[in-house]
Amino acid sequence: MRGCSCALLRVHTHDACLAHEPPGHPERPDRLVAARRGVAESGVSHESVLAPAVDLALVERVHAPAHVAFVRDACVRGPTFIDADTFAAPPSWDAALRAAGAAVAAARDAERGSRAFALVRPPGHHATRASAMGFCLLNNVAVAAHDLTERGLRVAIVDVDVHHGNGTQDVVWRREDVLYASLHGWPLYPGTGAASETGAFGNVVNVPLAAGSGPGAWLAAFDARVVPALARFAPDVVLASVGFDADARDPLGNLALDPATFGAAVRRLREACPRVACVLEGGYDLDAVREGAAVVARALA
Repeated sequence: MRGCSCALLRVHTHDACLAHEPPGHPERPDRLVAARRGVAESGVSHESVLAPAVDLALVERVHAPAHVAFVRDACVRGPTFIDADTFAAPPSWDAALRAAGAAVAAARDAERGSRAFALVRPPGHHATRASAMGFCLLNNVAVAAHDLTERGLRVAIVDVDVHHGNGTQDVVWRREDVLYASLHGWPLYPGTGAASETGAFGNVVNVPLAAGSGPGAWLAAFDARVVPALARFAPDVVLASVGFDADARDPLGNLALDPATFGAAVRRLREACPRVACVLEGGYDLDAVREGAAVVARALA
């Protein structure tokens, strides 16, 4: 725990998330090391909480059971690539279970009014109900959201990763009790997230941004589209999918944000709803991840 007078931040993480090691891959263990270092350097009082393995029954209420079995078996049989981007090996299964478990634990902290940040990998927001893709095995934030909605809560997921969270959108498309809002570079992988994609109940808000968009344009879009959507939806809890690949330095992104932008976004989320938890998604420049994690930790606390 580091000292300051801020409210204690609970950081949910597990070393199993470091054991998932795709060879020669941008989604590497050093990302998590950098994020942890950022929180440690933030000056925010925090405690590190050992992430539990998620309840598989909960995962199977979000993902098709056949998908869960497929991912588990791919990990056991690995090392292998499920697709060109998505790696699985024996340690990956525990990493995926701990990543989802950390997201659930952070969401429950937010429900109770505590500050929480799930520092995990592999990321999750590209995992659809029935497919692993885009570095993602299980959809951490979608599992956490479902856990909250089972107790009657309304949940907003706000995704600030540079890539559209097609998997999260797929999972919540027909959920009246979940709002999904995403700001993302356009055009960019995975090619989804057009403004016309609005969900079965108008519960999806996509904000595609032109390549090279910087902090001013990004925050203006956040204020124009996301903030009013949150006000209309009135969530009990907000879960933020925080990907630092929208930083200008990221090798896989096409936007031009700075670390301060992520802090400004989290502060806006807390103004819209006091119960906010953040879950790490992408981000492949280590300095950007470290600096972004520090800014988000300060904005949470």
